[in-house]
Parts: sequence; structure tokens; C-alpha cells
Amino acid sequence: MTSTTSATGDDRISKIVEPRIIKTEEQYRSYLAEIQKLSAQDPKLDSVEGGRLELLAKLVEDYEKARFMFRKPDPVDAILFRMEQQGLRQKDIAPLLGGRNRASEVLSRKRALTLPMIRALHEKLDIPPALLIREPRGEYRVRKHPRRRSRRATPA
Repeated sequence: MTSTTSATGDDRISKIVEPRIIKTEEQYRSYLAEIQKLSAQDPKLDSVEGGRLELLAKLVEDYEKARFMFRKPDPVDAILFRMEQQGLRQKDIAPLLGGRNRASEVLSRKRALTLPMIRALHEKLDIPPALLIREPRGEYRVRKHPRRRSRRATPA
């Protein structure tokens, strides 16, 4: 990864270690440092330095994807995040979810999103449908047994 130069008179020979798949934090940091140096030179894409920069960037990207994996947010978290970004309140998105009561139920994870809700959230708030279709982390509260009406004996 490091480059060494030895000078013999006016003759300079440069030895560059070929990049390899990143397996350690030390390699990762070393490649990042070299990327920074190469980026400062702003090499042409078809040059040797440009090719090396592209290769190092790809190796670093692959390492970061494997090492720093992020979970996708559940639908409610995605909605709440977008609301915060855009400075929206629950009443602002109520029309998208079918009213204030429905908005409250969805945001408190008591009701699942329906297809029309997902479409509206995607169109108006630009939330990717793939995030909205996922199952939420929390469980919806569903009654196990429906309420039974008490039957009173009617006087005959």
C-alpha cells in the first residue's frame, strides 16, 4: 500500500504495493490516507493514478458496506423522520392517512399502513415504498378475543 522511492542519480524507481481486499482496520485507514492524497492530485480517470484511485475507492466502499451495515427503519420511524425533516406535525399528515384518528393509530403502531396510505406517503412525502411496505418493529395490538356483549335475560 505504501509507495517507496529510491534515487540512483537522476533515476527514480517507484515501487507501489498493489491494493488488496481490506481485511483490517489498519489497511482501511491506510487506503483512506492514500485516497486522500490521490484525490488532492485530481488525476485523470484514464491515468494510472486515476485507475488506482478508483480501485481504492471501490475497495474502501466494499469494506464500509460490510463493516458498517445499517438497518432500514421501520415504516413508522421513516414517517416520523420525514415529518421531522420537513417540520410537519401529525395533523399535517392526517389527510394522507385518512384522518386524525387514523394518523394517531398509525404513528402509535396500533394500525398497519394500507396501500392507499403508502401511495399517499410516497407521493407527498417522497418516502420510498419499500420502507413503508416493511413490517414495523413493534407489534400491533390486536385483541385475541372479540368483545362479547353481555346478554341479559329479558323478563318474559
